[in-house]
Amino acid sequence: METIEKQVRKELFLLKDEDYKKFTSKLIPTISPDKIIGIRVPALRKFAKDFSKQKESFLYLDLPSHFYFEENNLHAFLIENLKDYNLAMEYTEKFLPNIDNWATCDTFSPKVFKKYPNQVYEKIRKWLKSDEIYTIRYAIGLLLTNFLDENFEKEMLRLVANVKSEEYYVNMMIAWYFATAMAKQPEETLFIIEEKSLSKFVQNKSIQKAKESRRISDETKKYLETLKV
Repeated sequence: METIEKQVRKELFLLKDEDYKKFTSKLIPTISPDKIIGIRVPALRKFAKDFSKQKESFLYLDLPSHFYFEENNLHAFLIENLKDYNLAMEYTEKFLPNIDNWATCDTFSPKVFKKYPNQVYEKIRKWLKSDEIYTIRYAIGLLLTNFLDENFEKEMLRLVANVKSEEYYVNMMIAWYFATAMAKQPEETLFIIEEKSLSKFVQNKSIQKAKESRRISDETKKYLETLKV
């Protein structure tokens, strides 16, 4: 009898698109092309949605790790479909150390997390102290997507500003966070940019990304240009 991993892998390879594999390989240089099947995200999400209705999906979630990029993404999408907060968080915490690229990190956001902002925020505070690159990036990404509107608190800006890293994929997410925050919470965010307490890369990249935004006025963009270091 085949294991659940082998069964699912066979089905995933039926969704393979060779051209998309080449495209994905160029986008994610940190992963060997040998670990990429080449499955378009909508097709993989549909597969995950259907698979999540089967009890065998929990056998898959209990696997400690996967070989292929898309297998990890499937794992992430299965967690996204969980409706129970405690279960989704339990599987998320087990999964985070296995994330090894920006794409898996950025496409993974359990819907149920939006219903429990206080509990998720406490987890985020813990994840920001992690030694894992993509756990930190994931935490900042959640602050960007789930905590810049009605759940925003000024202290969150300081939390992100205090993250000091030499890792490109952490610093790029910090820059995206502050650029987005400039559009959604301009007054509080501008104070951080004016301080010039961010690293040179993050400061300048945040300003660059903010200047590319259509949600920020030309006047503000001109002022931001003067804050480069």
